[in-house]
Amino acid sequence: MINMYKHIRKGVLLASLFLISNLYGNEFILNSGGLIDQRAYEKINTIGNEAKAKLGVNIYLDVKGDNGINPDLPLKDRIAIMKQKENALISQIKLDLNGTKPFVVLTVALDQQYANILMSDDLKNIVDRDSILDEYVIPLLAAKDKNTLNSKVSAAALNGYAEISDEIALSKGVTLTSSIGSEGKTASTIWKVFMYTMVLSGIILYFLVILREKKIKAKTNE
Repeated sequence: MINMYKHIRKGVLLASLFLISNLYGNEFILNSGGLIDQRAYEKINTIGNEAKAKLGVNIYLDVKGDNGINPDLPLKDRIAIMKQKENALISQIKLDLNGTKPFVVLTVALDQQYANILMSDDLKNIVDRDSILDEYVIPLLAAKDKNTLNSKVSAAALNGYAEISDEIALSKGVTLTSSIGSEGKTASTIWKVFMYTMVLSGIILYFLVILREKKIKAKTNE
């Protein structure tokens, strides 16, 4: 009886895992690290399907909390290992696509504070990797606010993913109905304004403290 109960419980667990994997299944999200919420999943899937259908490009997302690289290793060693991982990822994607279709993959590793955009050679003059990372991805990942880690990762992943698709669409003169337009840029801009305001406020406060100390010192000398 006990063994039968164990088998039933195991079956229920496996069925639950199957349903969850199908609920969140996405051919464009290679890894999520458990950090992408359902709404972002659905939107990325919608953008990915439209980009594949209209642009002929497969856009992937690879997010991990930890990619296995020891952050205490010397920088040179970390870069070498990261390059190996990137090459392995590119090779696998090319194999899956039979090496004939253009692709882009936005990859993030939180513990290693790493983000990059890998792509096939035919897209290197179309997708502005540095601009997308600096304006749409990294600011949201680095934001020190009250949002949860999942919320920040989801927003950064979606913003970066959407901007990649928009840049490719623009180069082909195609409009994507699933595009989030300027929303991603707006979020990044708000974050930058917030940070600049904080820095400016800190500088002003610093000078006010200095002036106050000088006044107190002057009165004491009198």
